[in-house]
Amino acid sequence: MKIAVQGEQGCFHEVAARIYFSGESFDIVPCSTFDLTLLAVKEKSADLAVMAIENARSGSILYNYNLIRESGMKIHGEINLRIRQNLMALPGQTINDIREIRSHPIALSQCMTYLNHLHGVTLIETDDTAGSAKYISENNLQNVAAIASTSAAGIYGLEIIAPGIETYKKNYTRFLILGKEKDSNKDGNKVSICFSTGHKPGSLAAVLVKLAELDINLSKIQSVPRLNGDWEYMFYLDLELNPDHDMGLIRNVLENYTRDLDVLGIYNKGDKLHES
Repeated sequence: MKIAVQGEQGCFHEVAARIYFSGESFDIVPCSTFDLTLLAVKEKSADLAVMAIENARSGSILYNYNLIRESGMKIHGEINLRIRQNLMALPGQTINDIREIRSHPIALSQCMTYLNHLHGVTLIETDDTAGSAKYISENNLQNVAAIASTSAAGIYGLEIIAPGIETYKKNYTRFLILGKEKDSNKDGNKVSICFSTGHKPGSLAAVLVKLAELDINLSKIQSVPRLNGDWEYMFYLDLELNPDHDMGLIRNVLENYTRDLDVLGIYNKGDKLHES
């Protein structure tokens, strides 16, 4: 089995994949963008993709919502990972030696309380946390550090000089497992859907009332612009199901109150918060 992830070896996407698929044999397919992870699955160079969808600190990744819907891929599962950010550099250095810190902008933003106390240090935004660690290692860069996972430090031979520098210790990211529709689940205790509504007062409220009448717990709702110039939005919902819920009935009810209804996936809720 091959799993496509956004980022270099040692990125948090890979950490999430290795925990979710622990006990199974698989290879990681590193991709530079989220688009390329799903393209890898479409072109059969990977069987599944792992994609971040939201972070407790940074919020939802709106681009990925549209990307999933437009790709036709389905959600097969999810995993919640606590993101532990570490400052790392070539061995033998201390924080006093560092003059430049490289990492993904979201990783940098998650560590600003720590970083604001440093003086004479330049922050450099890059495409990837693990890629930053790899860059330092391959170019043997002294006085330069990266913010990345513990796994990345081990892979690229760097030394962690400041562990766990994220501002909020409950800094978790929700990752989705994505694959082709023909391989998707038919059962589960969670379903993700998306739809649009008419420009009429109470149109979205009517949908939410119907979900409540069906005794369905709405665990998340996210609006994303449709980018059609008409100020229309797609609504993305995560619904938690009871064992006796009938997905067919739910779909039939929603179709009467929505437009462009799409079931993005039926899967089991990721109840556990894993450590990175």
